[in-house]
Amino acid sequence: MVRSGEGRGLKTSQKFLKLLLLVLCVLATPASGWTYSEADLMALSLEELTRLEVTSVSRKSQKVSEAAAAVFVITQQDIRRSGVTSIPEALRMAPGLTVARIDGSKWAISSRGFNGRFANKLLVLIDGRSVYSQLFSGVYWDVQDTLLDDVERIEVIRGPGATLWGANAVNGVINVITKKARDTQGTLLKAGYGTEEEGFAALRYGGKAGDRSYYRAFVKYFNRDHLDSYGGGSANDDWNAFRGGFRLDVTPGHRDEFTLQGEVYSGTEGQQDQIYVWDPLLNYQSTPVSDTKFSGGHLLARWQRQLNETDDFVLQAYFDHSYRDEEVLLKETRDIFDIDFQHRFDLGKRHELFWGLGYRLTTDDLESAEIVMVEDEARSDQLFSFFFQDEMTLLPDKLRLLVGSKFEHNDYTGFEYQPNARLIWTPNSRQSLWGSVSRAVRTPSRLEDSGDIFYRLIPPMGGNPFPTKLVVYGQDSYESEKSLSYELGYRYLPGGGFSIDTALFYTDYWDHRSGEALDPFPVGTFPFYDYWLAGYAEDNKLEAKNWGLEMSVDWRVRDWWRLQGNYTLLKVNLGAESGSSDDFSDLVYEDSSPQQQWSLRSSFDLGRNWELDLWLRYVDRITVTYTEIDDYYGLDMRLAWQPTEGVELALIGQNLLESNHQEFQTEMGTIPTAVPRGFYGQVKWQF
Repeated sequence: MVRSGEGRGLKTSQKFLKLLLLVLCVLATPASGWTYSEADLMALSLEELTRLEVTSVSRKSQKVSEAAAAVFVITQQDIRRSGVTSIPEALRMAPGLTVARIDGSKWAISSRGFNGRFANKLLVLIDGRSVYSQLFSGVYWDVQDTLLDDVERIEVIRGPGATLWGANAVNGVINVITKKARDTQGTLLKAGYGTEEEGFAALRYGGKAGDRSYYRAFVKYFNRDHLDSYGGGSANDDWNAFRGGFRLDVTPGHRDEFTLQGEVYSGTEGQQDQIYVWDPLLNYQSTPVSDTKFSGGHLLARWQRQLNETDDFVLQAYFDHSYRDEEVLLKETRDIFDIDFQHRFDLGKRHELFWGLGYRLTTDDLESAEIVMVEDEARSDQLFSFFFQDEMTLLPDKLRLLVGSKFEHNDYTGFEYQPNARLIWTPNSRQSLWGSVSRAVRTPSRLEDSGDIFYRLIPPMGGNPFPTKLVVYGQDSYESEKSLSYELGYRYLPGGGFSIDTALFYTDYWDHRSGEALDPFPVGTFPFYDYWLAGYAEDNKLEAKNWGLEMSVDWRVRDWWRLQGNYTLLKVNLGAESGSSDDFSDLVYEDSSPQQQWSLRSSFDLGRNWELDLWLRYVDRITVTYTEIDDYYGLDMRLAWQPTEGVELALIGQNLLESNHQEFQTEMGTIPTAVPRGFYGQVKWQF
């Protein structure tokens, strides 16, 4: 384990002991004296959550209990009572997801394995707007933000979602859904300060314009302290950002709903990079400190019309602009225009048909840097898509079969198809059993097609008196990765406030990304060469399998006490096809996600408007690029008091069990850091 920052660790340990003493005193209060109100109840049990409506599984509103997929809902109450301050931290509550912090502003997040900063098999949406980056087939988590108080829920779908959402939804879909404007009326003021959260504030105002229009607008700012570098000292990864946004909801008639929303953001994040330099006195390595500047914004419009009781359509369009200047990686400017249409109608009494069309235009302007180099600095790509799905009722209220497929044409691999079949049996209101077979693809990224990555510089060794430069070369012949996944799930609600939701899965992957070794050659003039150049070409010669178990349990022990737990077991095997020369990819991906992890949250509604929340987590050890990272336990605590209606004071402690711990080792660039223990206080006022 990492042990650094002992001075700060001693102070935070003393704070933790004082807080723990206070909590023990509170817990000693007789239970008979506890009271609570309707507004203070701790979210919903899983039994009640099954009656909530989700939209990400079938792109329509349906109850969780009717969803033929492994779905988990993180509610607004879960977010509030967990004390998290970012979307990545909130995702730790979901089973099946691996969430690891790399440094102060970067995360590695994946579903069902293959984790990394540039994890590429998880599609992420915010209000139906894709934030999946075409540059590297992943997500920049540091810019995926909004006012967390405006998030209604986060729907986490583990397993393929490609039939409805398209390529890259290979191992899951995350959809962050914000509240409607009519649910955020009035004024919200929020501010806080702590050891790691070095100041944050937010202001939101919601109002009404006429009888059929509601609106809201918000601004927020935060400044976060640096983490500790591995082995001690500052990682120089402090982070600050400003964001503002609005939403307008209009219902011009009883059949129509119109939404217009948008956000803008800007910020700076520091980082300490590990790069390679041509200086033998430095052992060909350097760790410069740099700043990444980022900014952007989006505008989204959505029109939904109810044609009759069983017939409706949705038309959505958005424009997204982003700018990012990572001094070591590269500079990127990207614009996205996306339009999507979907239509649902009944065909007879047993068939619900659902189809849709989509078009996306992406343009970018890239500027090479020390690590990443591109051949074409400017490029435009188009994506055309069509999907259909038939939901057939085989036995009324008992057995349903869903079959469908997505068809896409992209500028990298051409035509792709992604079918699935899902069957769900609900013998009664307390049980549901479902199974699925799904095919999904992950299309090439911009860099895999035409980018080169300076991966490593090996000092002279053995009989070689010159350094060796390793470069990974993108190839325009690179194909899509394919997968075929089998899933089986069971939900059981025996009553008494206890519920359980389980999912088993097995997936075959083929044509997975590999790096095929090229013959090295000297660069320079004989006999005084400058260096040897050894390369790896992107190819599709890896195969993989994963299988595992995901389980979540919810138990309302008492009216004032709720327990929520989850457990994940994951196995990943990865190997090269016959004829492949790839000898390192399995070391990068096979053990990058923990085999086991579990989480237990305990929420108490105490007397006199007090709340206490405890969150204990365990994450198994992982290995990333030859580096083994120890398993760890994490404990977060939140103590909140509402002295009067609309006012909340809260004290939050995070990672309380140790002074710091490492969670991940990035594949390239950023040096490893240690996540420290932290405290912050928050005041929130709504009126």
